Amino acid sequence: MILDFDVPATMRDGVTLRADIYRPATEGRRPVLLTRLPYGKNTPKFIAMLDPIGAARRGFVVVVQDTRGRFASDGDWEPWTSEGNDGYDTVRWAADLPHSNGSVGMFGTSYFAYTQWMAALAQPPELKAISPRMVFSDPRDGLFARGGAYELGNAVSWALAQGFDLLARRHVGDPAALDQALASLVADVDAVAHAAYWELPTGQHPVFDRHDIPELGSQRSPHEPVRRQVCTLAGRQAEVDLPTLHTGAWYDIFCQGTLDNFTASRAAGRPATLIMGPWSHSNTTGQVGDVNFGTGAAIDVMGFRGRLADLELDWLSQWLAPEVARQTRRAALPPVLLFVMGTNHWRAEHEWPLSRAVDTSLYLRAEGRLDYEAPSADEDPDSFTYDPADPVATVGGALSMSSEFEAGPKDQTSTEARADVLTYTSAPLLADIEVTGRILAHLTVATDAPTTDWVVRLCDVDADGVSLNIVDGIVRSSVSPDEFTHQTVDLWSTSYVFRPGHRIRVQITSSNFPRWDRNLNTGEPTEVGIRSRLARQQVAHDAHRLSRVVLPVIPASTAGA
Repeated sequence: MILDFDVPATMRDGVTLRADIYRPATEGRRPVLLTRLPYGKNTPKFIAMLDPIGAARRGFVVVVQDTRGRFASDGDWEPWTSEGNDGYDTVRWAADLPHSNGSVGMFGTSYFAYTQWMAALAQPPELKAISPRMVFSDPRDGLFARGGAYELGNAVSWALAQGFDLLARRHVGDPAALDQALASLVADVDAVAHAAYWELPTGQHPVFDRHDIPELGSQRSPHEPVRRQVCTLAGRQAEVDLPTLHTGAWYDIFCQGTLDNFTASRAAGRPATLIMGPWSHSNTTGQVGDVNFGTGAAIDVMGFRGRLADLELDWLSQWLAPEVARQTRRAALPPVLLFVMGTNHWRAEHEWPLSRAVDTSLYLRAEGRLDYEAPSADEDPDSFTYDPADPVATVGGALSMSSEFEAGPKDQTSTEARADVLTYTSAPLLADIEVTGRILAHLTVATDAPTTDWVVRLCDVDADGVSLNIVDGIVRSSVSPDEFTHQTVDLWSTSYVFRPGHRIRVQITSSNFPRWDRNLNTGEPTEVGIRSRLARQQVAHDAHRLSRVVLPVIPASTAGA
């Protein structure tokens, strides 16, 4: 194998981007696999994730490029805004490399899955297939925000992490200034959990001004309207007339985005394949959060099908090197491959969502019950007081934040012990109940504040009473004080089996901090809001004001299909 470092590519505006190129030492022209990332093309954990050496051994020319304004590449770093044009230009450049046969595929995770979509939307003719892992669809649903609340936990930690290379470039000729700037940034990164996350106003967050670094995306940036338009994939997937391999994770911050991208591609008649594992954004082992999903759950095992990296190369070979694909001994991927949590096994499907799922309502009832039967008479509302100065702490979930906050299923004892968290629990189950699909909560609620948040979390309570989170969601509402209104909370999707003897639980509260920013309950714009007030919250569950969660239940006779 031959490795060429810092190979330059000139973009249409004259800016030079640089890539490392891995290729077989033997002669001949080969298809190209391209990835473009802002995290440093030499960073060991990303090199391990991409495995360019393994791909080169399979006969590909692999191009790993730093995006504009990052590490070895020239230009200015402005997240999200240049990836369409730069992606188009880079694909065309890669197709014309001396050892290329003119066909290009793209692969990578998160931001470098987003760079694939942006290049594909620009439609370079040489791009033949993309394989995006763990990427959003609508940035307002998982990247910048969720249900109208700011994704504070991800936004602050991600933007601070990108600041190191930015400061190194800014102070390249002044070591003293660089030392001072880096020391200040390190102090904020190390203290983010108990300092920066708590700072106000969130809509004009002081930490970004302190270091003069670009934000992931917030409500205050003058570039925000452009950035949101550039980042949105929702509604545009049909423009990509390419085969796509979508890989996601049930506890990933972009879980629903991966599913939405797949369904939109399929609806447009494009060849699309879906893989959903039990992982989080940064953990693809079999142990996620407090749960060991088994050896077969790990991304390097995949139910003993082999490494996902090899399955991905098999799939890419179908579209870029069919003669190589025909030589593999592994079975082809099914249209949909799901990891079903609870029973902890991989299952092949031919569709998503599953048409055999039956929407099943579980109703919130008096005395903390969760029941299949709707109330037929009056029941008094439940109430709690939400104090933004003492929010419910983030414990697990589909998140990507600073390392103090672990993603995945976590013991909810501390959360459920709080007075500002309502819980509703079913009777012990007599048989397996599989829930596979998208989950919605429909609440009838009231607050005495002009604006507030409603957080809903679905949990599995085992025979020992340990409650583990499965999915959650939030909605930010502006209402007339003390007026009962209907609020829909999107909990996103999962595939989970509740076992016999377990109970299904629903949590209702008004915060999940610092994953989502605190609603201060005052109605002030987030760009200036620093004052907070208490909010008295009410959740109704009577015959005329129902509150329920809707689960897509798979009939027992078809659960193993």
